[in-house]
Formats: sequence, structure tokens, C-alpha cells
Amino acid sequence: MTSVVRHVTIDSRDAYALASFWSQVLDLPLGEDDKPGDPEALIEAAGLLFQTVPEPKSTKNRLHFDLQPQDRTRDEEVTRLLTLGATLIADHRHPDGTGWAVLADPEGNEFCVERSKEERARTGG
Repeated sequence: MTSVVRHVTIDSRDAYALASFWSQVLDLPLGEDDKPGDPEALIEAAGLLFQTVPEPKSTKNRLHFDLQPQDRTRDEEVTRLLTLGATLIADHRHPDGTGWAVLADPEGNEFCVERSKEERARTGG
């Protein structure tokens, strides 16, 4: 018998607030019973479980998400995520349209935004 990954668990200062941010990023709902102040919050469709922990984030993530926009360009998605509360950490976008952007969520967890499938098809990769 093998194991499966049931959830990826993300430590946070405020599980509900951070899960709410990611719920908007992914356009997926939080669990019906998740409420502000809960020590855990779940985005079941993405397999993401957020839990409140006492210690703050202290170093670079060892694991991060690479997001690929589905219905907009990479740059449009970066703009949308900045509006939701993300921060631009490093910009690796190139004039020819290749590259990616490194952002951080409201608690400082880094993630990347890559080109959409359509953008990759136009630039060959």
C-alpha cells in the first residue's frame, strides 16, 4: 500500500486570513465551517490546509507554488495578485515576454507567477 498527499499544510499567523487570500488567488472556496479566528482553514479543492502557529516565518520558503494563469496573461495575473495583497519580491520578466515574477503572500510566503499556456505557445516554451 502507498501513501497519498492529503494536504499541503502551511503555517501562518492567521490561518483564516491567509487561507482567504489564497482562496481569492485560486478562486476556490474555503471550507463551509471555516470562520475568522479558527486555528485551521482548508481549501479542499487545492489540498491546502492553513494552520495558525505561534512562531513567525523566519527564512526563505523551501517549497513554493508556481502559478500559471488560466484566463489572463502573466502580467495581468501579477497585477490582480498585487491588488489582492501580494508583494512583488523579484521580477524575472524579460522584454521578449519570457520569464516569471516572484511574489509574496500577505505573510511573506514566496510564490511565482509564470506565463499562461497561450503565452508559452506564442514564445515557444
